[in-house]
Amino acid sequence: MAVYAIGDIQGCYDLLRRLLDQIAFDPAVDRLWFVGDLVNRGGQSLEVLRHIHSLGDCATVVLGNHDLHLIAEQFKPAERRQKNPELRAVLEAEDGPMLLEWLRLRPLMHHDPDLNFAMVHAGIDPRWTLSTAMNSARLVEAALAKEEPGQLLTRMYGNRPRAWDRKLKGGIKLRTVINVFTRMRYCNPRGEIAFEAKGTPGTQPEGYYPWFEVPGHKPRDFRVVCGHWSTLGRFAGLGVYAIDTGAVWGGALTALRLDLPEPQFIAIPSDRPRVRGAD
Repeated sequence: MAVYAIGDIQGCYDLLRRLLDQIAFDPAVDRLWFVGDLVNRGGQSLEVLRHIHSLGDCATVVLGNHDLHLIAEQFKPAERRQKNPELRAVLEAEDGPMLLEWLRLRPLMHHDPDLNFAMVHAGIDPRWTLSTAMNSARLVEAALAKEEPGQLLTRMYGNRPRAWDRKLKGGIKLRTVINVFTRMRYCNPRGEIAFEAKGTPGTQPEGYYPWFEVPGHKPRDFRVVCGHWSTLGRFAGLGVYAIDTGAVWGGALTALRLDLPEPQFIAIPSDRPRVRGAD
């Protein structure tokens, strides 16, 4: 059995199929992890969701910021929804409600103790232990699983507060947890996120660091695979493997084989024009 994590697809269905052919994925024995941002910008979000949903227990998905945005659109009145044709295709498809419910019930964080890997979309607060991270994720997941999670999905937008604090309560606490798991790239030792900083390391404000390099961070005795940061690209270091290689921006779609003593990268280049990615 092989276990592969796959980077941000963002609606690039044809590229996903090429990558699965390249790794000779066999759903009878292999498993796939998806780091989130399945949808938006690639033009084939509906096809991506249908395919990954069809894999059943072969696929483990964590939510990304674009996935949460799509879910939030479902709970808006039709006249207030964005005119994004790619997302509207999901919302208006006959099987759209089923796919969106399935997506809404995906976790923010996955941890496999046998592989000693955790998967998140963006990052983990440098002050969090594994237990704190998992408990924080479960709070949001429980709120999303409610029959009418519209209030959470409305209040999740915003950059305040910039850091998680155990004293936070209610919707504000859930927002900070969502921001950590789905939007964080740089933060400082107090956990304050530099939301505006999206470039390569060295371009961030003074006093901020890539989340996995923050001085004094909690020791991590587990490895992490993540996406979200296309300008960082492929990265392996400090027990962190970043695999958003900008498929939708003309880069590549990357898989990371997790079940080997040394994880192995496999990438399929995109045939899209190369542009600078932003999120």
